[in-house]
Amino acid sequence: MPVDSTLKAASLCLTGILALQAPTVQAQTEQDTNAETQASTNSRISDGPYLFLNPKAERADWICKGEHKQTRVNQGKLSRPEHCGQLPEPSLNPQAKEVLADEYQGVDKIVALSDVHGQYEVLIQLLRQHKIIDQKNNWAFGKGHMVMTGDMFDRGPRVNEVLWFMYKLDKQAKAAGGQLHLLMGNHEQMVMRGDLRYVNDKYQTASRLLDRSYDALYGQDSELGQWLRSKHTIVKINDTLFLHGGISQEWVDRELTLAKANRLYRENIDKSKAELKQDEQLNFLFFGNGPTWYRGYFKPDFDIQELANILDYFKIKRIVVGHTSQTRVLGLFDNRVVAIDSSIKKGLSGELLLIEKDQLIRGQYDGTQTRL
Repeated sequence: MPVDSTLKAASLCLTGILALQAPTVQAQTEQDTNAETQASTNSRISDGPYLFLNPKAERADWICKGEHKQTRVNQGKLSRPEHCGQLPEPSLNPQAKEVLADEYQGVDKIVALSDVHGQYEVLIQLLRQHKIIDQKNNWAFGKGHMVMTGDMFDRGPRVNEVLWFMYKLDKQAKAAGGQLHLLMGNHEQMVMRGDLRYVNDKYQTASRLLDRSYDALYGQDSELGQWLRSKHTIVKINDTLFLHGGISQEWVDRELTLAKANRLYRENIDKSKAELKQDEQLNFLFFGNGPTWYRGYFKPDFDIQELANILDYFKIKRIVVGHTSQTRVLGLFDNRVVAIDSSIKKGLSGELLLIEKDQLIRGQYDGTQTRL
């Protein structure tokens, strides 16, 4: 073969080899870039504290700029490590896991909000504007009752801060003669049973460094996990029922009571979806038309007689629900249903509901209050 032909053939062969290698090299470069980006992101993440109680609650776990650190628990106080941002430094509450009553009467003022989904800054701003907390984020609502109708978990980046903040308010409210009612929503239930589809990417770092799945960070052996598992799903205060999704006619047909339902939720919240669906009653409570998923009030074909049946069954004037997103606190059916999911989860603003002497008041993000 002539020399020119040989060189030409070699050149074509080399070009083909390079062409085959190019995608591999490019893919490897993209992987390296993604890994570097992820490492850089992880190095900025701070999270915690996480306190596990088995065998002893002697040390708290923290993530400080992507590194796992521990501090000693000193007389019930959790102090964060140096250079770990402004993470919560909670004091433990020996009464945190007490199970509260299902019904309350004679409460003069109530505040309710819902679906915070890890948006800590919006939550704090909203509560400060309406003087539920002071400028140092301590309880300022006196003997009033505050109701959070579920969905603190998932989506947003500061779920743990929200939880420890609510944990603190739980203690402070009771000390002032008031009460915090922290109700379980469908996203609390999802996380507890290991359904982690909506968890913010940030928490993958904590899960990896602590060598626990995200749901196990709030397991039965953790301080926050035990606290959450003591909470109700539904509460009745004066003439108002509070819950996450809504009460359907099926509840009335089943002749369920608040006490029984709340007990079943607490006892079964760690069961898998498959286990829950094997039991007819648990299948209703945890899914479908159950109180944490129901959206019937917002459908155009909703039967107003069904609402009348429900109000009569509970001997109440109204039902307050979250779960179904609105742009504001909204009254339906002459305020017999009040929707309080004001889209706080978007992280931009939000509203709350105030009930004072049977007056329903929209508490807006700038502190303005208007009758509903």
